[in-house]
Order: sequence, then C-alpha cells, then structure tokens
Amino acid sequence: MEAAMNVLVCQFKTFAGTSRTLSNVEFRDLVAMQLPNFVKTSGGPEELDQLMASVDANSDGELTFLEFWQLIGALANKQGGFGQ
Repeated sequence: MEAAMNVLVCQFKTFAGTSRTLSNVEFRDLVAMQLPNFVKTSGGPEELDQLMASVDANSDGELTFLEFWQLIGALANKQGGFGQ
C-alpha cells in the first residue's frame, strides 16, 4: 500500500506543479491520463467538472491533496463494491 500511496502523491504533485493544488484543467489532464477507463464511462467533460466540484470542499475551483484523496477514496470504494 505504501507504493500505491507514493504513486498517488507523486502523480498529484506532477500535475499540480508548484501550486500544490489542481486546477480544473490539471484535474482533467490527470484523470484523462491516469484514469482512462473512468473517463470513458464518466459521460464527458461536464461530468468531470461536477465530480471535481463535488469534492472541492471550499469551492475555490481547485483541489487540494486532501480533496483529491477523498475523490480517490470514493472511486476506490465504488470500484471495490464497498458501497455507493
């Protein structure tokens, strides 16, 4: 699990750059490159925008790592069949 956490942290940092947050464009790029099957079934850019907004706790249009982590947890929960 440490390796998986390291990958998530590294990918977030790579896409966020020096700002340490993901903009809408950076979020879309990360999801498109790292979660291609999710993108295929998500329904399009509007759904990705809604997904980002749903975890953007402070509604600033950017995702902190904690907000991103919550999204990953929700997706893993769904993929693993653990709940809604």
